[in-house]
Amino acid sequence: MKYVATSDRNAYDRCIFHVLDHEGRALLILGLGVYPNVGVIDAYATLRVGDTLHAVRASDALGEDRMRLAVGPLRIEVEEPLRRLRLICDDAELSYDIAWTADFPALWEPHHLQRRGDRLTLEGRRFVQAGAVAGVVRAGGQEFRVSPGGWTGTRDRSWGVRPMPGEEGGRFAEERPTEGFHWIWCPVRFEDRFLMVIVQEDADGYRSLSEATMVHPGHRDRQLGWPQPEITYRSGTRHPERALVHLGDVRKPQELQVEILTSSPLAIGAGYPPADDWQHGTWQGRGWTDRRSYDLTGDHPLAAYCVTDHAARFRLDGRVGHGIFEHGSFGRHDPSGFADFKSVAP
Repeated sequence: MKYVATSDRNAYDRCIFHVLDHEGRALLILGLGVYPNVGVIDAYATLRVGDTLHAVRASDALGEDRMRLAVGPLRIEVEEPLRRLRLICDDAELSYDIAWTADFPALWEPHHLQRRGDRLTLEGRRFVQAGAVAGVVRAGGQEFRVSPGGWTGTRDRSWGVRPMPGEEGGRFAEERPTEGFHWIWCPVRFEDRFLMVIVQEDADGYRSLSEATMVHPGHRDRQLGWPQPEITYRSGTRHPERALVHLGDVRKPQELQVEILTSSPLAIGAGYPPADDWQHGTWQGRGWTDRRSYDLTGDHPLAAYCVTDHAARFRLDGRVGHGIFEHGSFGRHDPSGFADFKSVAP
């Protein structure tokens, strides 16, 4: 954990948590990352309530103790590995204290590889997990009591090499511009089982990641074939209003229905590219903390070119579940009928 196996400046180790209200009133997203070859640790938390997004971000020099998952007012305490965690933010603008308890074992996600030409630009290993959450969240004069019956928690941990700001495009980028990228990352918690769906496709629909796995304690993990999504977009945008994902179980084909409850673009507040006010892994100096609120009714052009996390209600085979429908579609995507970066739904 202290000495990574590569000198690549883009080496990283990061986690993301989602805490979502089943009625769509609030969506809390938080994460923490370390970037050992640039000596940075940073963290963030965003809370969407109505049309306002509250955000707290912090960054500092990476210290010697890699077991200390804390930066500024944000910290994660591991009480029992893979079982019980505590999520804390002590800030006047946005605060929370949440106990996160695993309901299901962690699930390995597919080995994530991306290349530009002959160069490996991303190599990540990941696991995902769903659980119960309990505690309190406060922001903007409002308080939410988080309880397992009305809220769901998911989390993802990944590590490896991932592009950070400051990377030069070079010849590979100039000669091989990105034509299109289409992404779905979808952890769903049902009462007695957990479903994970992942789809990544290129401009022509070539699929580089495909996953549909059901975790049911006491049973072997069940593979549900090649997921085929049908997304209904809001007219004039690529913002999904609902979706239907066909799951190819050979014994019984199934359909996962997706109802979007509320949404949070990760480039707004959370530091994901192409954010223009702060991005993960960038050196901000020692003891940096930033707080701000965003009006999501306004025009945010960057939101159209980043992944957005949608809190959603799901239905599958008579069961109702809750989780995240993370989606991004940029540039050309032939299966969706998008011709270029300016194309939107009719």
